[in-house]
Amino acid sequence: MKKKILWSAIVMLAGPILAADTSPRDEISAALKKLDEQANYSWKTTVVVPESAQFKPGPSEGQTEKHGFTHLTLNFGENTTQAFMKGGKAAVTNPSGGWQALDELDNAEGPRRFLGRIIKTFKAPAEQAGDLAAAAKQLKKDGDVYSSDLTEEGAKAQFRFGTVSQAKGSVKFWLKDGALAKYEFKVTGKVDFNGNEVDLDRTWTIEIKDVGATSVNVPEEAKKKLS
Repeated sequence: MKKKILWSAIVMLAGPILAADTSPRDEISAALKKLDEQANYSWKTTVVVPESAQFKPGPSEGQTEKHGFTHLTLNFGENTTQAFMKGGKAAVTNPSGGWQALDELDNAEGPRRFLGRIIKTFKAPAEQAGDLAAAAKQLKKDGDVYSSDLTEEGAKAQFRFGTVSQAKGSVKFWLKDGALAKYEFKVTGKVDFNGNEVDLDRTWTIEIKDVGATSVNVPEEAKKKLS
């Protein structure tokens, strides 16, 4: 009987010690793994740019199925584009409402070429958040928020176009029931586009939702472009 009481006391004392040994980085890593293991989930992305910015992307939506399809709805001004992806291939809506394969955008001009680049470099939240966590200098926990500055290389990696210099960034994560519920990252820097240097300042906020209750329905025309 005494041995049982002693063992119970040891277990109770060890619990707080083991919890104390878990670092913020460990907790974020476990939360990302939990999200990545889900059968499906959805998300909403919003982007905040300075009022003076010429290009102001609207909110976008996404859904993904593990080992299945991923669906994106991208908004640029008054234009909305749908994209379905699987196995390195993608089908994208065109201005006339039809569908075209991603490689058909390789020789496109203007916004369509820009769109192709966005889709080719796309990463679902579980993967993107993992890259951001890996690039975090030192994650700190304050209440429900985990935050850190990004390394210079980590901040640079968030720019998809041009030659980047003076890159800086930060990231925040929010967890719910041990899984990633939301993350936000901000980057600033100078980007050279064909000899024209511009200052960029953007903040992305990604909210995870409908975990385990998401389905991706692919139109037949889009499926043909993915085959």
